[in-house]
Amino acid sequence: MAIIDLIRHGEPEGGRRYRGATDDPLTAEGWRQMEAAVAGGPSWQRIHTSPLRRCAAFAQALGERLGVPVHEDARLQELGYGVWEGLTPEEIHLRDPGQLARFFNDPLAHPPAGAEPLADFQRRVLAGWGDILRRSAGERALLIAHAGTLRAVLGHVLGMPLPNMFRISVGYAARIRIRSEGDRPPTLVIEGVS
Repeated sequence: MAIIDLIRHGEPEGGRRYRGATDDPLTAEGWRQMEAAVAGGPSWQRIHTSPLRRCAAFAQALGERLGVPVHEDARLQELGYGVWEGLTPEEIHLRDPGQLARFFNDPLAHPPAGAEPLADFQRRVLAGWGDILRRSAGERALLIAHAGTLRAVLGHVLGMPLPNMFRISVGYAARIRIRSEGDRPPTLVIEGVS
């Protein structure tokens, strides 16, 4: 069995933007959010992370503190947003008032110009996810990544159609658990009070 906690990075410098591969670091608030997300967490035996600073800097610091290996994997990077890179939702709306709505209603038919194709993004992320599952057999692991990366993993685990992945909202420093047991498909774990 493997238990893998997924955490989205905290607030990055520059506020809410479609940053994709833009490598902004976390704000002080983002670091506080991440510390709160891991407080009281299980004793992870390894950490997997996107190499972008908003994920990797905290992952490396946590790995040093816990004395566990940290694996950076470029396949876990955020979706490339093409011409939207670095823009706020408001800036995109000013350029084309209907573009965001068209994208969220049908991201396959209305991607931003120059964006990474969604199917390619999903393949890339799931290849990394498959390696994480294999490496983490019998362990508790932590994955620190981006909203899009976590949506791709969750959509896959839940068997969602690819265009529906943007129906999952993942806040800063959100923590989600996936359990993989034997021949059973991985499952999303929502814990309650026992």
